[in-house]
Amino acid sequence: MYSWREVHAFSQPLTSDGGGNDEVVTYTPGKLLPVIVFDHATRSRVIIPMRWDYPDARNPYSLKLIHVRSETIDEKPAFAESFREGRRGIVTMRTFNEGMEVIGPKGGISTEQWTIDPQDGQPRGFAYLWQEFQIDGKTVPCCIMATVPASKLIEPITDRMPAILEDDDWSVWLGEESAELDEVKSVLRTMENVNWKMDREPKKPKAAKLSKPEKPEPEPGLF
Repeated sequence: MYSWREVHAFSQPLTSDGGGNDEVVTYTPGKLLPVIVFDHATRSRVIIPMRWDYPDARNPYSLKLIHVRSETIDEKPAFAESFREGRRGIVTMRTFNEGMEVIGPKGGISTEQWTIDPQDGQPRGFAYLWQEFQIDGKTVPCCIMATVPASKLIEPITDRMPAILEDDDWSVWLGEESAELDEVKSVLRTMENVNWKMDREPKKPKAAKLSKPEKPEPEPGLF
């Protein structure tokens, strides 16, 4: 979660006063994200709205890929070109969620959501790849989140977590400075030794069922 103003301000030099609105939003796959990229023509960071997923060519409205493993980001055909050609971006978030699979008493599997909150309100950069897809005759920029092995904090919930960049690694990941691809890949690492808070999200209350209204009794003398 982060507001557009805060994303904009953090993508610029610290003297920037930002822009946009202050509404805090929750980012979800298939929706638009404000992705920070480096514009080589102007030598500056810009924000481009991108759809969060690499869509299926046969059905671009169904979610196909939303994550890429850091270990194979430079090997898998679906991602290697984006990584190699420098189509790398950053999305800032204040908190993030992870899901834990829970087996119910009858053997059914459900997902229990947990929120991870660093508690300091500081923006953190999550690593993304991006590329353009043709959807209904239009060019649509789409992005996908890089993941790394889970930290000791998150391990009890799941085996993966987002690749969160150290502040000093932003310029390397975005391609602002010259770096070998091995060095770029090396910034995708598990963030350990942090004092973050992790809480289970409360279950949403079930919607109350509307009872069927009783048929009124006719008044005497009308029928």
